[in-house]
Amino acid sequence: MATFVESPVCYRSAESEPAGGIRYVARQPILDLRGKVHGYELLFRHGTEAVFGADGDLATRTMLDNTVLFGLERLTSGSPAFINCTAESLTGNLVHVLPSGMTVLEILETIEPSRAVVNACRRLKAAGYRLALDDFTWRPGIEPLVELADYVKVDFALTNAMDRRRLHERLSGVTVALVAEKVETQDEFSHARDEGFTLIQGYYFCRPMLMENREVPANRLSQIEILRLLRGDSIDLKKLAHLVKRDTSLTYRLLRLINSPMCAMQREVRSVQAALIAVGEETFRRLATLAITSELNAGQPMELLRMAFVRARFCELGTALCGLDGTEQYLLGLLSLLPAMMRIPVKELTPGLPLREEIRRALEGEALPERALLCWLEGHERGDWVACDLVAEGIMLNMDDLQRCYEEAVEWAEAALRFA
Repeated sequence: MATFVESPVCYRSAESEPAGGIRYVARQPILDLRGKVHGYELLFRHGTEAVFGADGDLATRTMLDNTVLFGLERLTSGSPAFINCTAESLTGNLVHVLPSGMTVLEILETIEPSRAVVNACRRLKAAGYRLALDDFTWRPGIEPLVELADYVKVDFALTNAMDRRRLHERLSGVTVALVAEKVETQDEFSHARDEGFTLIQGYYFCRPMLMENREVPANRLSQIEILRLLRGDSIDLKKLAHLVKRDTSLTYRLLRLINSPMCAMQREVRSVQAALIAVGEETFRRLATLAITSELNAGQPMELLRMAFVRARFCELGTALCGLDGTEQYLLGLLSLLPAMMRIPVKELTPGLPLREEIRRALEGEALPERALLCWLEGHERGDWVACDLVAEGIMLNMDDLQRCYEEAVEWAEAALRFA
């Protein structure tokens, strides 16, 4: 069973809190080879424990209850949900609370392939559920479950190339989708692809690729300066127009917007500044933010852009709790994933960024007060609730308030991407 979280989204339910505190539901994206989300594995976490250590059946029952409370559509944005299941949840028909068309039942590696389990899986398949074998290794008696499986998940941290080659040989003739778990680097991603894995679960898309003698292109720096201007309460229109004119793609989008039914312009526009006035400040903010961040993320998984939006909005919302500058914090959250988007080490990016020195140092990972909110969220993404508590205590903030900011950031990011 996985014990860490990549790019999670966590939800809390006040009415469903256990006596000990908040319930968390975290999600890990499962991507195809093009970086598109195929589904999300949903994980249960209890209180501030990094790994749930109680009875597995209790954890699964609570997880199933959470999906009913929160709604599967909300948790996965319509993608398939991969749910860890114990023998009890399979044989006791507990999983029938989940919609079969949206659910993949993960059979844990600790489950013995008994006759009762195999028969239960056959019934669940007939009812429309898909099955996945988690942390798969070949063992005696596993053949009936392999024949029923739709997915086989292999842990890259616990297997080597020879192990996986033998596993492929064992699975020859069986039609399953192979999922590579805990893929951490671009090299591991390449190996997984070459070995025949079609789905990837791991942190590989957040690791910058080390490249020498590569600088940030000038137009990228202009785009970051535009983002900085747009997060202010008031915009220097003359300066903004000057920066937009230096960005061909953004100028094109602006002129396209002018000619769209949204604006319905009846006169010619003779300058970028006039176009900015015509579309209005709020419309241009949305247009530019989406256009620039999408371009910065070009060629990378959409999940990375979603993650950046969540970070940006969370850091911005969190400033109401701790008195930091909202504009700076938005950019800190957004730009924290720029190294992964552009595949450039962070220290090659920061010197040219139009940011205050403390924000540049925070981007590089220095433990400054300006980095506290981002640090909390990074712990959240790893599923390290203890680290989250330590950060919250250090800046004297309530975990419940931070969690509410996170939920609102997730909702905002999903809405922004739908707008795109």
